[in-house]
Amino acid sequence: MLRVTLRPASYGAGVIDLHTHSTVSDGSELPAEVMRLAAEAGCRAVALTDHDSMAGLPDAGRAAAEAGIELVPGCELSCRGPVPDESDVEPSAHVLVYFADPGSGPLVDELAALRQDRVTRNHRLVERLNELGIPIRYEQVLAEAGGEEGVGRPHVAAVLVSMGAAESVTDAFDRWLGTGRPAHIPKARLAPADAAELARRSGGVAVLAHPLSLGLSPAALERFVGELAGAGFAGIEALYGRYRPDERRALAALATRFDLVATGGSDFHGTYKPDVSVGTGLGDLAVPDDRLDQLAARRPG
Repeated sequence: MLRVTLRPASYGAGVIDLHTHSTVSDGSELPAEVMRLAAEAGCRAVALTDHDSMAGLPDAGRAAAEAGIELVPGCELSCRGPVPDESDVEPSAHVLVYFADPGSGPLVDELAALRQDRVTRNHRLVERLNELGIPIRYEQVLAEAGGEEGVGRPHVAAVLVSMGAAESVTDAFDRWLGTGRPAHIPKARLAPADAAELARRSGGVAVLAHPLSLGLSPAALERFVGELAGAGFAGIEALYGRYRPDERRALAALATRFDLVATGGSDFHGTYKPDVSVGTGLGDLAVPDDRLDQLAARRPG
């Protein structure tokens, strides 16, 4: 089993990145390469948070040890979010889980079920695109992803770009794959409270990822964050790679109101988000590493 030991408080100040993805889910770089990039960016610690999987942690752990940085075990789950007042589409609330035991436990069991659902969803997505007149083949998507377990929509998007059915990965989502678009296929999603409970029972903590992606009004977001705090969440991702300084400050203040940790990360995906770098996001991200200590203090006893 992978064991990760938090550094002592005397380790020294630095920056961290608590949101990265590798080839295990929908990133373009191997887990070890993500660690190398984190060390190159000057990170003291980095979390690998692949969607529905912690399979990249052993390779990442070895690379992190060689680079002299701390690996934080993590993953990212898609949960049900609140419906905005002006919409009838229920958004996904993405939840980051940290410190959970990657070897066994309730969370690991749930991740296996979610990955199986992902495989079914990916096949249905290709079928839907065929119905829409796009002659994409599942084998092309597998080749792009390098295997079936990590296949996600960014891989489908990349194939659509190579076929000329979209101008970019972003355009593929806007035109075909995003929520409410013609080829969108919903995926299995947990209730946020269930994700927090799975994290707790597996020794971890839950954090709401990129809160502004929910599309909620400030008042609705405040209500939702309050509900998450009541459900046992440890933090919200206030210092997100793509957010403006004023947005980060507002979210950090929201975290403080509900006694939550204002965490942060780049949401690195490699070439699938080419403008986002490990550690620095768009170039101005600097997440203080005391946020990791604050999160660790919220771990179940």
